[in-house]
Amino acid sequence: MKITEIRIHLMGEDRLKAFASVTFDDAFVVRNMKVVEGTKGVFLCMPSRKLPDGTHKDMVHPINQEFRRYLEENVLKAYEEEIAKQPQGSSAAQEPAAHNTPEE
Repeated sequence: MKITEIRIHLMGEDRLKAFASVTFDDAFVVRNMKVVEGTKGVFLCMPSRKLPDGTHKDMVHPINQEFRRYLEENVLKAYEEEIAKQPQGSSAAQEPAAHNTPEE
């Protein structure tokens, strides 16, 4: 399974840096992945929903570490590219930008 498009929507908040939508094989999209600032840098969170007991459960997630690494590396690369396009001092929130990923 290959990533064929990544759309980044910058948020400009303290911890929540962006939302990402990722298209796989030009056939399946996962929306609402989050790019979050943690104590060790940015990382990718899967879409989740809050359960009645207050915990959160991922709605989708990679099955193995190899695919998780592939997904996170590509989304964070697209996020960094989007940040680099921003003019200095501008608000980060804007329309999502598409990033087509080359075949690996």
